[in-house]
Amino acid sequence: MQTIFKAETYKNFINNVWVDSSSQELIKSINPANKYEIVGFVQNSTQDDLNNAVESADRAKKMWRKIGQAARGQFLYKAADILEQNLDDIAETMTREMGKTLPEAKGETARGVAILRYYASEGMRKDGDVIPSSDKDALMFTKRVPLGVVGVITPWNFPVAIPIWKMAPALVYGNTIVLKPATEGAVTAAKVVECFVKAGLPEGVLNFITGSGSVIGQGLIEHPLLNAITFTGSENVGKNVARAAAERGIKFQLEMGGKNPVIVTRDANLDLAVEAVISGGFRSSGQKCTASSRVIVEETVYAEFKEKLIEETKKITVGNGLQKDIWMGPCASESQFHTVLDYIEKGKEEGATLILGGEELQGEEFKNGFYITPAIFENVNPKMAIAQEEIFGPVIALIKAASMEEAIEIANDSKYGLSASIFTSNLNSLLNFIDDMEAGLVRVNAESAGVELQAPFGGMKASSTGSREQGEAAKEFFTAIKTVFVKGS
Repeated sequence: MQTIFKAETYKNFINNVWVDSSSQELIKSINPANKYEIVGFVQNSTQDDLNNAVESADRAKKMWRKIGQAARGQFLYKAADILEQNLDDIAETMTREMGKTLPEAKGETARGVAILRYYASEGMRKDGDVIPSSDKDALMFTKRVPLGVVGVITPWNFPVAIPIWKMAPALVYGNTIVLKPATEGAVTAAKVVECFVKAGLPEGVLNFITGSGSVIGQGLIEHPLLNAITFTGSENVGKNVARAAAERGIKFQLEMGGKNPVIVTRDANLDLAVEAVISGGFRSSGQKCTASSRVIVEETVYAEFKEKLIEETKKITVGNGLQKDIWMGPCASESQFHTVLDYIEKGKEEGATLILGGEELQGEEFKNGFYITPAIFENVNPKMAIAQEEIFGPVIALIKAASMEEAIEIANDSKYGLSASIFTSNLNSLLNFIDDMEAGLVRVNAESAGVELQAPFGGMKASSTGSREQGEAAKEFFTAIKTVFVKGS
């Protein structure tokens, strides 16, 4: 049952106090299903606000480090319980704010709960190793230590899961945080922060600030008190993050774009492949960095696969994600909506054939929203823009391949290397795919989108800086190794 919705104003959270921005200006967040509905307001913060947030985190870092890993884990357990208690409200806010269907939003919020509990348990796991010393009278061991103040910059497409999978390990390993979410997901992110606040985090440990990327995002990256930055977003912004962090000599972690291929071989289960391609390509309106966007099909089964894909795609219902039986919601914003339409036109201009969808929905129920029907192109040259550039929308490019070898060659013909999947019943094909595919996440007989929270996540090439998020791998980024040598006097 939907709650009665009321737009609210969300303040920054700095030094354990919810405060207005010094600019006294607000940014409105609108519902992409109805551009006239305001979901809420967040602060349009200034450099002074940012300085206060970073200084608050810096003052708290010594205290937070010293309370110990086990105690830090207990705070995450409390935050997980509170998030779970507020799951329905946060999920509905997410749907209203960025258009994800309500079942998907609930699933994402539940994943946030699971991530918090996973990292809460890290509080009782080892933080170093004993190493044999050449001196028989000495003890030598390593100890994981926090980095200090970590800047967290997150996108709008997963406004619960991505902030949590960055903040939870950062916190349990002893770092303090300044979180800057994307404006299009900032109301949802504020509600997540409220759960941490209610868990009783000590003063200054978590700071939340909203505002423009050019002021708050760039200012955070360049702040002299920042010790590390973790960023998920576009490739262009990520490059700026890397340059600024490298100049300062601080640790940085980037997760950026993807142009994720799915290979369908001649011996694949085509029904399974079609189901996975549709889910991977069109769930969340294709607005996932791991979304399936290039579908490379061996030519002997191409016609049959295409026919099945079209037939099943026609069954997709598009509409307000709060409604029952709606499979796909709107694009998350007006700018993303126009970006997707522009790519669809570019595909036509380059000579690809639009065989289904790609249209702006008409009618009374759609006129105020950013709705596009799922699009499928064929006759796609692998060098076309729609086969090379990240669209971040419900657009699939079908590409024929003469053989498995050519399919892998086409799949690797991209500057990105985030995720990839293959559908095959041939053992040699799947082993070759695992070895030869240039991607950080490879999946066999499963969609390209998605990764389990306990497993490392990250890409190759332009998709990532190489460090991994989630699972035990998060420790590698959020801590440094200190080697200790002890000998009695």
